[in-house]
Amino acid sequence: MKRLICWMLNHVPRPLLQRLAGWSVPVVGLFYLGRGRECPICGTRRRRFLPYGYVSSRPDALCPTCLSLERHRLLWLYLTRETDLFRHPARILHIAPEVCLMKRLRRCAADYTTADLESPLADLHFDVQRIPLPDAFCDVLICNHLLEHVADDRQAMREFYRILRPGGWGVLLSPVDRSRAVTFEDDSITDPAERTRIFGQYDHRRIYGRDYGDRLREAGFEVEEIDYAARFSERERQLYALPEDWIYVVRKGSAS
Repeated sequence: MKRLICWMLNHVPRPLLQRLAGWSVPVVGLFYLGRGRECPICGTRRRRFLPYGYVSSRPDALCPTCLSLERHRLLWLYLTRETDLFRHPARILHIAPEVCLMKRLRRCAADYTTADLESPLADLHFDVQRIPLPDAFCDVLICNHLLEHVADDRQAMREFYRILRPGGWGVLLSPVDRSRAVTFEDDSITDPAERTRIFGQYDHRRIYGRDYGDRLREAGFEVEEIDYAARFSERERQLYALPEDWIYVVRKGSAS
């Protein structure tokens, strides 16, 4: 099963994968019936979650019902427990939208727009380095695991700052190796296999270090870096299968 999932992730075009996952993953999930894990997004209980990963398969990662991964569950817990997003409707822009979050965010938003470069699930399609939206377009910006793919991530961050209204906020998550002080990137490495070996995926452009928050600040944001998983008990972290990722909350000053 792990080998099949890895092969599909690396060989089946991503838009097709997104269409297939909606029916195929729940069927596989029937083999994981039990109550050892609980998805905080959809409430599904299984003895454990499905394996998932492009290079090496992570056990206990994918919810078979809503298709959430570890980072999505951590983000959802943050949004529902630490913000007023679900009590005060806002204009939300969700870039690289995840299936597990889309319907739930759409229900709570005053206005909800999704965007991606190519995903068939998105409302709009554009390059985040050149966003065709007006200044101060949204109240809340959500973008999860995208910037590591972007050629000029600093330009994308500046675009994110531009389209966020003064006083608005967002969550901009990327995989961050906190053992590194400085982000590593090397565009001279072009061989897909070598890029996979070094960066973790062939289409990753960099490995962010602890300076990720500083890059966001350079774009103009106020940044809060939160070790959110550390706030949960060991039992909760196991129940929800949470990662050790940090939450990066950005804000645009009201005087901007």
